[in-house]
Amino acid sequence: MKSQPTVSFIGAGNLAWHLAPALDNVGFVVTEVYSRTRSHARALTQRLYQAELKASLDFSTSKSTVFFIATSDDALEEIAQEIILPDNAILVHTSGSQPLSILQFAGTANIGVFYPLQTFTKAKKIDFGSIPIFIESTTTETQQVLTLLAKAISKKVELISSTERKALHVAAVFASNFTNHMLTISHHILQQNSMSFDLLKPLIIETINKCLELGPQNSQTGPAMRGDINSISNHIDFLNEDRKLAQLYQLISNSIIDRHQS
Repeated sequence: MKSQPTVSFIGAGNLAWHLAPALDNVGFVVTEVYSRTRSHARALTQRLYQAELKASLDFSTSKSTVFFIATSDDALEEIAQEIILPDNAILVHTSGSQPLSILQFAGTANIGVFYPLQTFTKAKKIDFGSIPIFIESTTTETQQVLTLLAKAISKKVELISSTERKALHVAAVFASNFTNHMLTISHHILQQNSMSFDLLKPLIIETINKCLELGPQNSQTGPAMRGDINSISNHIDFLNEDRKLAQLYQLISNSIIDRHQS
């Protein structure tokens, strides 16, 4: 593929909201956006230079050469089977957990994965330059094109297998999604006791900074790390009105004890 790749997006969620403009801004023109929720597709096209709304998955006459499926994992296989592509098109998904093979029944031999490892929210601006992007593909040409796209927006681009990507994604869920859920619980506990979440912000910042500087294994503190059973029991008593939350506290405390006290 000698000419500059052009791009279409299937899906207009959080990732597409950031990735499509990032590619558009460095000269990889996004020509079309399709979403089952038409208003989402329309909103994304307004962030792009010349993209048009696409009403169906029939891209047979599209000018694009690369087609990004940036949807929920549950929709990937169905879209891959239903999408109609132009000759020699490249079809890629952006999932961290789904294998490359989920696209195997698409109407092209040129399939790949383009996985940016980051949490995306439409309301939060993000710099793609610092986001690692992981590539997987079936053909050398596909790998070259996806690497070209990735290196245009990111300083860190790596080839990775489906198995490695799944391990990375599971680790990312623990590091990001589960951590955020713990902070949500913290926020709720303080709110229930008429206190501000701002009180925890210096602690949260120091916890993350220390973890990144010293490593998580060397940064663990707290009652479970010390084996302070009395404090753990007092905390569980405090949480007993919410049985599931008390059980979660006990489960995590046991996990810390097992890892650090064994």
